[in-house]
Amino acid sequence: MGAKSSKNIHCHVHIYGDHRNQPLRCSCGYSPPPSTNSARSSRPPNPIINGDDFESLEQVSEALEKAGLESSNLIVGIDFTRSNEWTGKKSFMGRNLHDLDGACLNPYEQAISIIGKTLEKFDDDNIIPCYGFGDVTTGDRDVFSFHPGDTPCHGFEEVLHCYRETVPHVNLAGPTSFAPIIRNAIRIVNDSYGQYHILLIIADGQVTRSVDTCQGHLSPQEQSTIEAIVEASKYPLSIILVGVGDGPWDQMYQCDDQIPARDFDNFQFVNFTDIMSKGTPPSKKKTEFALQCLMEIPPQYKATMRLQLLGQKRNTQGHLPFPLPRPPPITYISRNHFPNFRRTESDISSTSFYGSSSPSHSALLRSSSVSSPSLSFNRICSQCYINEKDLALGCGHQICSVCGEDLILCPICQTHITTRIRLR
Repeated sequence: MGAKSSKNIHCHVHIYGDHRNQPLRCSCGYSPPPSTNSARSSRPPNPIINGDDFESLEQVSEALEKAGLESSNLIVGIDFTRSNEWTGKKSFMGRNLHDLDGACLNPYEQAISIIGKTLEKFDDDNIIPCYGFGDVTTGDRDVFSFHPGDTPCHGFEEVLHCYRETVPHVNLAGPTSFAPIIRNAIRIVNDSYGQYHILLIIADGQVTRSVDTCQGHLSPQEQSTIEAIVEASKYPLSIILVGVGDGPWDQMYQCDDQIPARDFDNFQFVNFTDIMSKGTPPSKKKTEFALQCLMEIPPQYKATMRLQLLGQKRNTQGHLPFPLPRPPPITYISRNHFPNFRRTESDISSTSFYGSSSPSHSALLRSSSVSSPSLSFNRICSQCYINEKDLALGCGHQICSVCGEDLILCPICQTHITTRIRLR
């Protein structure tokens, strides 16, 4: 993820031992310090190790209820690193994974929709904080909120709405680190006085490991991600990482259950592409995907009760930094303004790239209209949605000259404007 050269990675979190406590050396040659293994082995045994015995969503729901989970609070994080441009080569017909112009839902929309419908019965207030990371404004340091003022979305319909409005304004960048979104989720959990939360991260690849990183060493992004996951285990927070696109995912499978020194197993990886590309009916694929995402939640919630993490607000002084989110990478998000080719809810329910009923007539009309050069959304100013881009700023971003006349900061990357170049 991030810069294309950084896709040559070996391990995004390092392996410290298998389930039998036998030493297992990481493929990148990294060896853990002795204190890590001793800390891991000294943890009290958890009577519920995983949820692999569940065979249906009903069983997961029953286990959640038996564990005492009456409601869940969801946090959503979306990956906007540059590798989204090419990791759909095999799984998404060569399209950008964030592409909104087709007649079918992109992988991010599908994952959001399926998980949203599954968790509806456990979400009483429908308040869902949503964030993006990895774009030019955040890199591997921060996250941006989908709404100004860090206000949450209300229900998954609004999550999808805001996602679709945000995508055209985002400049994909990198490198990739999951630390910022995890730290932000920790902040939310702690501010709620220890209410149980589920962090859903949807991403297109593993944490950046530069080719300059020496064998046996962690990249800065790997180190910060590991530290954030370990710190998150001190809070009632479950982390679900959904992988979309072509991957690679090999190290994600190995490292899913073997991040060291955690108070409880708080991390679950699910390969969305692998599940949705199976030759089974769409409804069965959706059920399997939701099941894979949620099967670890019952034992994880039970662990937060056993460790007495619920209802606690921790003193975070001296711990990892918890910076406030940046504003969305647009001047405003209008809840009433949609470009005329945007998909409607009826289109959403009838279209899916990985196999479903045929696209609706209205969706095909919109899809064909988008292909017209005169309606190309990439040429429309992201600030007014009316004029074509005809002004280039010194930072490289483009808007229309009407919107850019009085601006001091670039509305996309928030840098000071020192140069304006008319394009025509």
